[in-house]
Amino acid sequence: MKQLEDIIKASAPIPLQKKTVLNIAYSNIWLKAHLVSIFKTFDISNEQFNVLRILRGKKAAPTNLQDIQDRMINKMSNTTRLVDKLILKGLVERYTCKKNRRKVDIYITPDGLKLLTAIDPIIEKAEHDLTSNLNEAELKQLNVLLTKLRS
Repeated sequence: MKQLEDIIKASAPIPLQKKTVLNIAYSNIWLKAHLVSIFKTFDISNEQFNVLRILRGKKAAPTNLQDIQDRMINKMSNTTRLVDKLILKGLVERYTCKKNRRKVDIYITPDGLKLLTAIDPIIEKAEHDLTSNLNEAELKQLNVLLTKLRS
């Protein structure tokens, strides 16, 4: 197991707060790299996958761009652009209300649901593999600490 100092080839000890921030940033990039390779085989991005999961969670109920944006993990995502790309791929549909054109409903399509069904077991296995060095108590503790860090 390589230490952060070895990974970044630090020539001196790193202060604890800096090491913590760098370790979290490095771990985020490490996790994303593993997941991106999975999404790439399905021709979607991590953010598009997140939108599809949000829409699936609505259980066929319509939603709007603001609701999707509020639920996104990456709040910096351009939700309109993500939805437009998913529409072009046939994974999402958008309906504009004829009486009020400002009201736009967004739904996941059957093809979008089918894609998620195909990806889900692969992502579940990846999540298991990526966290397999930690036992259940360590995973719970890590989640508590990360939540506390963000508080």
